[in-house]
Amino acid sequence: MNLYNDEIFSLAPSRSMEFIAKAKLMQKSDPSVISLAGGEPDFATPSPICEEAVKWLRAGYTHYTICPGLPELRVGIAEKLKRDNNCNYDPDGIIVAPGGKFAIYLAIRSLVNKGDEVMYLEPGWVSYPAIIQASGATPVPVRLSQVDSFKLTREKLESAVTPNTKILIVNYPNNPTGKCLSQGELDDLVAFLEAHPQVLLMSDEIYERIVFTGSSNLSPASIPQIASRVITINGFSKATAMTGWRCGYLATTPEIAKVIYRLYQHTISCVSGFIQKAAVVALGCTEEIEQMRKRFEARRDLFINGMNSIPGVSAEMPEGAFYAWVKFDWNSMNSEEVCNLILEKARVVGVPGIAYGTDEPYVRFSFAESDEILAETVRRIKEVSPVK
Repeated sequence: MNLYNDEIFSLAPSRSMEFIAKAKLMQKSDPSVISLAGGEPDFATPSPICEEAVKWLRAGYTHYTICPGLPELRVGIAEKLKRDNNCNYDPDGIIVAPGGKFAIYLAIRSLVNKGDEVMYLEPGWVSYPAIIQASGATPVPVRLSQVDSFKLTREKLESAVTPNTKILIVNYPNNPTGKCLSQGELDDLVAFLEAHPQVLLMSDEIYERIVFTGSSNLSPASIPQIASRVITINGFSKATAMTGWRCGYLATTPEIAKVIYRLYQHTISCVSGFIQKAAVVALGCTEEIEQMRKRFEARRDLFINGMNSIPGVSAEMPEGAFYAWVKFDWNSMNSEEVCNLILEKARVVGVPGIAYGTDEPYVRFSFAESDEILAETVRRIKEVSPVK
């Protein structure tokens, strides 16, 4: 008898989590180690959000909230999605979850069966294939290429779809490439979904408030002919610097939400009430969000320009999120070899591109750090470059 669940036992560890943990361990003995491996803003959570949480804590609002989310929060999210994303979601189709990651798990686990396939984009977030596998379905990557700037096309989608395809996951702004969904790509996505009416679309838009000058976020659920088949994932971790609060959400039709809520009741039960009360305030922190976005844009310019000044290193300007997707043409080294070299010699931690599904020598760095740390990172990596 097998002691463990086969799907869970065979899951690969999260490589990004591995490198974050490794960096924290190293920093205990060597505080000069710079970790750019995480996906976390370095800003403090805006004070109005914190004050609201404290108010409700002091009021004793610390018990179960048995529902898929406080009504005022779900209404606020529906209004935000209409105002900012042109998406028409009923509050009854919104479920508040402990983070966007768990919202993704809830949706996939609730919708797939054995034998189903779920398509996702590569390079892409490390947890998609693991969540698909843990849900009993088969992960199917749609490989995008640097040759055409990681463009999503109808042809690439058609090459991966089968009669068993149940869900397609897209993530824009993208982690790790920083690409935003263009109108042409959205048109191809819509045409693909219209040709395959059995396929649901999961649109992970957790970085949609961190979009830089000249780019914009396009939400697939804003397209009427496919809106009823789109599950939008979002949350408060990235744009309002609330990673540790664990508050995200999914938006779908009320019919699909009812099925997802069945699993929700038997797993997480609810998100803490005082956190949800604070999230209502977070929806209105537009000024604070914009201030952080501007700082991310300035840091992006500093870091990308700095990395491009290093021999054998190249990176395109991200259009959104706060990651640099950096290619190292260093004597045919692969991404893990590059990461090990810069860790050993430069005391800088990044995440190897292989963690995101690419065999090319890419490393993902977060530029959610101070100007001083980013400049020092560039200096150190330039110093150890084997290409002169």
